[in-house]
Amino acid sequence: MSAFELAEEEEQPKKRAPWGVIALVLLTGLALIRNGSGEFDVGPPQPASAAAADSRVPGTSAKVQALPYAVPDRVRIPTIRVDAPVMPVGLDSDGWVGAPPPEDPNLAGWFTGAVSPGEKGTAVVVGHVDNKSGPAVFYGLGALKKGNRIEVARKDGKTAVFEIYGIEVFAKNNFPGDRVYGSKGEPELRVITCGGGFSKQHGYDGNVVVFARLAEVR
Repeated sequence: MSAFELAEEEEQPKKRAPWGVIALVLLTGLALIRNGSGEFDVGPPQPASAAAADSRVPGTSAKVQALPYAVPDRVRIPTIRVDAPVMPVGLDSDGWVGAPPPEDPNLAGWFTGAVSPGEKGTAVVVGHVDNKSGPAVFYGLGALKKGNRIEVARKDGKTAVFEIYGIEVFAKNNFPGDRVYGSKGEPELRVITCGGGFSKQHGYDGNVVVFARLAEVR
């Protein structure tokens, strides 16, 4: 059975790596989403400084009961017209988080080493900002604002709706893994793509990270 087939199982994984370990792996491995070409007349939008996450603001998810494990099926972000299927991604042979195939611009990846969206903890969804043909699934991620919502349809028939409370760009060589991935004791979501400056030699030098909390279950 392939890793992809394993990820499709509906039973909750029996063991997950501790976040302290995962955060370090992702800190060195986030360059996995570096395949964006960046070679367009107008680059992807970047978050405004006012959109920085403030963890001191009370979350809405305390009023929403966490969901059990279920494989995510689609991610929708109406504000930036994202409606994309989600495939499971794990760690590759180099210890980096795998990314969706860059040839498919409308495809997101759910990191199976974390919780599923809606579970208690921090779920992680990644996707390309662009490819050689043009903008990809998360090209507009930096244009999001606090209060916008992200919908994750799950294979158990439920949809986890997350409310954004922050959008930031972090340098890949100084990525705050604990802050981004650490569990806050409630269901949260991080959506990540490439961002920041771009060079043909090194690609994008940062990652756009969206911070969101579970606000509703449909």
